[in-house]
Amino acid sequence: IYGSLISWPFIEAKKIIENFGGLNNFSEPIKKYVLFETGYGPSGLPHIGTFGEVVRTSMVKNAFEALVDCETKLITFSDDMDGLRKIPDNVPNKNMLEKYIGQPLTSIPDPFEKYESFGHHNNAKLCSFLDRFKFEYEFVSSTNKYKSGDFDKTLTTILENYEEIISVILPTLRSERKQTYSPFLPISAVNGVVLQVKIEEYRPKTNSIIFIDPANNKKTEIEVTKGNCKLQWKVDWAMRWMSLDVDYEMCGKDLIESFDLASKICRVMKNKPPVNLIYEMFLDE
Repeated sequence: IYGSLISWPFIEAKKIIENFGGLNNFSEPIKKYVLFETGYGPSGLPHIGTFGEVVRTSMVKNAFEALVDCETKLITFSDDMDGLRKIPDNVPNKNMLEKYIGQPLTSIPDPFEKYESFGHHNNAKLCSFLDRFKFEYEFVSSTNKYKSGDFDKTLTTILENYEEIISVILPTLRSERKQTYSPFLPISAVNGVVLQVKIEEYRPKTNSIIFIDPANNKKTEIEVTKGNCKLQWKVDWAMRWMSLDVDYEMCGKDLIESFDLASKICRVMKNKPPVNLIYEMFLDE
């Protein structure tokens, strides 16, 4: 029966099973469960694409559970430490948000005036949305993971291997971007903005980086841990896989190049990227 299963969720489940030795020689992960991840960018409200990724991943998770006696977990990870790039069209109090451009979404006041921050508002909408359809999931906040220190060990490893990581990323960048690129985005102690600045010096021995803060033009040294900085998106994705030990994550076709690059970063760090499925996008026309 196993070999004849051709429904796509079962095909995906079999890919995961083969990663752990196959059906007859299945070796349970050290963490005692298989981890499925979905992602959410809370700069906007959850939408049909958010729902689609969770429902598809749940289908693969259910297929896996039907084939193997192994505990599973599905997490929905919110990138709520990302800086606000622009003000969404569908929010009130737009003028109030203007002075917070660039700050982490969980540091910005909620324009709806209901939650601790704009990030918290959108996270709550996501959880309410998923709960309505009775999904089994665990919500995980990027802000909480960075600030609690859960990511610190992996961040330290990335700092120790920054040269190799940069060598993987630079060939994918335009020439002007190559001059200032860094995997690390320090958060300004002056104005709270997530900074895209050139790193003047990497100091693995002190777990720190040195940069010029444009808010005051002063040379600044900060530790890369304890929520003092976050990572650029593709490195952040790879770091998350490594830190959480993610076994399966699907993504839309718009992220094919990002997934491939994050996978290369994972391998540079002697880690295996998760099993992946690329899906088509929902179109509104």
